[in-house]
Amino acid sequence: MTKMIRSVFLLILFIGTIALPFIHSDAAETKVYRVPLHQEVEKGLHAFLQRSFKEAKAAGAETIVLDIDTPGGFVDAADQIAKLMKSTDAEIVAFINDRALSAGAFLALYADQIYMTPNGSIGAAQVIDGSGNAAETKANSYWLAQMKNAALHKPRDPKYALAMADPTIDMPEFRAQKGELLTLTADEAEKVGYSEGTVATFDELLQKLDLADATVISTTETFTEKAARFITNPIVVPILLSVASLGLIVELYSPGFGIPGTMGLTALFLFFYGHTVAGLAGYETLILFLLGIGLLIAEFFIAGGIAGIFGVLAIVGSILLAGTNLAFMAISVLIAIAVASIGMVVIMKFFGKRLHLLNKIILMDTIDTEDGYVSNENRTELLHRVATTLTPLYPSGVAELDGERIDVVSEGSYIESGKEVVIVAVEGFRIVVREKKKEEETNL
Repeated sequence: MTKMIRSVFLLILFIGTIALPFIHSDAAETKVYRVPLHQEVEKGLHAFLQRSFKEAKAAGAETIVLDIDTPGGFVDAADQIAKLMKSTDAEIVAFINDRALSAGAFLALYADQIYMTPNGSIGAAQVIDGSGNAAETKANSYWLAQMKNAALHKPRDPKYALAMADPTIDMPEFRAQKGELLTLTADEAEKVGYSEGTVATFDELLQKLDLADATVISTTETFTEKAARFITNPIVVPILLSVASLGLIVELYSPGFGIPGTMGLTALFLFFYGHTVAGLAGYETLILFLLGIGLLIAEFFIAGGIAGIFGVLAIVGSILLAGTNLAFMAISVLIAIAVASIGMVVIMKFFGKRLHLLNKIILMDTIDTEDGYVSNENRTELLHRVATTLTPLYPSGVAELDGERIDVVSEGSYIESGKEVVIVAVEGFRIVVREKKKEEETNL
């Protein structure tokens, strides 16, 4: 019995010895997700970060390192990403690997910890409009409040965040006199509590965080995410819509279906593809767009124009709903309409083109005598013949020519009855005469 107990004990000990490294490895494994936040902050970036954060949560990662190197970007996109960061359970560390300016500074302040490389910088966060000038008072006031909220998220002293966005704040000790925006170096950021430390490399950052033995998983953008970021860029959107509208307008003036129409449809496809991948446009937007196309096609078979009007409204509505910023999308649509209108004028004015598509539903041909069409007999043989007025011409009346009564009209002057007149013009039913002059009688 004792021998059996000893054998069972040794077996358990042996199995435990073998399994212990694996149990220890699984229990002790720590995962860190390294997520790049590079280039501009725009709508497509949100979809990539959302996917990365979701993967980190599924993998059980407790730390996400945002590798930041950005000149800034767009306010609405930064707001979306900030909400994503606040809703994430994992600790977020901002690793400013060069620069975090404008919207990049705003997002860095929402991180739980901030570390910077020795040459790193953070700040210069004033909101600007599409022309590169300081935004209007309303937009600037909103952004200042957002910067303050970002600083208080950890909390950090908000006066520095406000100085990054407001040039009226005077901080000469940091080279930010009135009229200048605050931009902090790595040492300055650490001094004012906007950085937990300065590290030269990512590995050094992991040591600072006591994560040197952690498994690092780096996420990268897929091709579709890169395409979506490019397509949803606020500079690219109006260009795509302009190409689409201009291509389709040119196609209307061309026989058949060719390159302009293909370019227009391709631009529209890219627009909706990018906004769908970026999570900005849902299937309801695509359904609304296809409904608009269907109504436009139906317009060629249904009289009244109602289907066409609703079709255009549906297409414009689908484009407006594809973006998060309704005002920006409206401006983009207006730009596209302006480009299409200019293109239409150029085609008609300088190239003399007519709307080819309407030839099937509108009669474009003219009927004239050159093509052999006549509405009445044109009696050109009466030209220069002499007739006698039977009635006074006031200026119209009746004359006789070789026993035939004909309706005539004088060139404008009154002619008495019984006068000889010369037929000077024949225009259909209209026969124009003038009184015969004495010298003409002599010649005759």
